[in-house]
Amino acid sequence: MDLLFTAHPPATMAKALRIGVLAFSLFGLSACLSPPTIQRAGVEYDRAITSMTMEQLLLNIARARHHHPTHFTVVSNVAATFDFRTTAGITPVSGDGSLIVGPQFGTSIAENPTVSIVPVEGEEFTKRLLTPLTEDRFRSLFRQAVDPSMLLRLMARDFTTEGPEGPQAYQNKPSDPEGYREFRHRLLHLGGLAETRKLYVEPIVFEKTWELPLNSPEAFKALETGYEVTYDDKTRAYVLRKQVTGRLIVTNYDPDLLPNDVRYHLNEEAIKSPPNFILVDIRPGYPGGEYPFHGHFRLRSFNSILGFLARGIQEDQEYVVEKDPRSQPVPFNPPKTLEIFESEAAPKGAAFSVRYLDRYYAILGEGLSDDIAISVNLDTFRILYHLYQMTVTDVSKVLVPSITIAK
Repeated sequence: MDLLFTAHPPATMAKALRIGVLAFSLFGLSACLSPPTIQRAGVEYDRAITSMTMEQLLLNIARARHHHPTHFTVVSNVAATFDFRTTAGITPVSGDGSLIVGPQFGTSIAENPTVSIVPVEGEEFTKRLLTPLTEDRFRSLFRQAVDPSMLLRLMARDFTTEGPEGPQAYQNKPSDPEGYREFRHRLLHLGGLAETRKLYVEPIVFEKTWELPLNSPEAFKALETGYEVTYDDKTRAYVLRKQVTGRLIVTNYDPDLLPNDVRYHLNEEAIKSPPNFILVDIRPGYPGGEYPFHGHFRLRSFNSILGFLARGIQEDQEYVVEKDPRSQPVPFNPPKTLEIFESEAAPKGAAFSVRYLDRYYAILGEGLSDDIAISVNLDTFRILYHLYQMTVTDVSKVLVPSITIAK
């Protein structure tokens, strides 16, 4: 801070000092304004980076729409320098030599941001992009009160069940009308159960036991690894017991109420499938048991999700499928998993939009004619954003050239 005093006769020194104190007080107030300024800047940077990520997702859907390769970049670092300057002085109000003085103040703020953008590429990210999603990601989002029917419309490739003639797959593919209808029926049934809080998405927990001979040293080693060891006089053997948390299962009943041997065999069935398979067991005698089915949902990769949404724009459009009469009502059943508008002119009322190959692609925002449908559409796009965040690698460990932009 630069503080300038202009000499004046003694009669005015008291007034000058009071004005000086006022100048210092205002300077202190100006200094206190810097933290809110930094806070606002931090919020704006966060908003800009989030918007960039969402628009990039939409851009890659547009690329896939034209069968072009996808490409991702992320902001790895934002460094901003703030320069706060304040000047204060006291000077005569007029230049005629009068004794009336007044304060002078000046403030300035300079911001110099530097943004580093890293291309997300390489073998690790490509594997994560192309590798099918796993059941734990489905469970994580379901626990956030995400509608399972909408979640599986994004994540699942098909539903496979055992039929009289062997495995039968119902594809999440609109161009396969029969398979697509059966696939959607099962999703809507799960959605109705979730709406009435009768759907369980939990790992299978069971107790596993082993018998070891009396002179077996493994029995004593098991004590150190968390097993419960007891001795059976009849068999003259040590019995090892341990609670095991197995694979995920989707049911219309509480799995813990089943006998232990039933839970054990359900887990044995589940572990025969890869991690991207989710076991479903809707049984008679429980809520929703009027429409029983048993099988696996097969989850797809994030790259396949983008391709599915891209084909839905025009190439393989989804359509309305009503629920099975045996299912409970569901609050939302939009024709498309994610409504993406393609137009030649810039769309109005878009929450997010990008331009690609002279066409605009947009996710419409709030405040239009059908607010409920738009809200559901934005929620689906938010789920897609979370799935991407679960897929992208830690850019701090990626050894690729970055792009640095200094303002």
